[in-house]
Amino acid sequence: MIHWNEETVIDANIEKVWNLFALENIHRIMPHVIENEVIEQHEGVVGTKYRQKYKQGKRVETYIVEDLAYENTPDKKHNTIGFTLAKAFEIKASFTLIKIDDEHTEFNYSGQNRGVNWLGKLMLKLGGTRNNDKVILNFMELVRQEAMKDL
Repeated sequence: MIHWNEETVIDANIEKVWNLFALENIHRIMPHVIENEVIEQHEGVVGTKYRQKYKQGKRVETYIVEDLAYENTPDKKHNTIGFTLAKAFEIKASFTLIKIDDEHTEFNYSGQNRGVNWLGKLMLKLGGTRNNDKVILNFMELVRQEAMKDL
C-alpha cells in the first residue's frame, strides 16, 4: 500500500482554488479525466457517485468515484473520494484547502493506493513510491498553476 500526504501554499483565494474541483472544471486539474458524470446524487454530497472515464494513451478506464467526506465552509474546504481502478487498485484521496488570508490558501493532498488483488499488489511493488510521488507533485503543481491563472 502506498500512502501520501503533501501540502503547499497557493497564492490564490480559497474560493478560486476550490472552484477548480467543481464538476465543470475538473478537467483543468485532471486532464486525463475525459468524462465525469453524476450517476447518483445525495443531499449533502457524501454518498454522491460519479462515472469517470480516464484516458492514458489509447486506453480508457471507466470507474465509479464516490464522495466519502465533504466540508465547505468559508475557511476550510475538504473532499475525500474513493474508487477502484482497473479492478486492481483501491484508491482514496483527500483534498483539503485552508484559508490563510484572502490571497493565500494551504492545499493538502493525501491518500492511499492499495492493491486489491495479486496483480495490483505486484504493480504497486514494482512501481515503487518514486513514480507515485512524481504523479502527486505534478498534480499539486497543476492545481497551483491553474489557480493562479485569470479565470
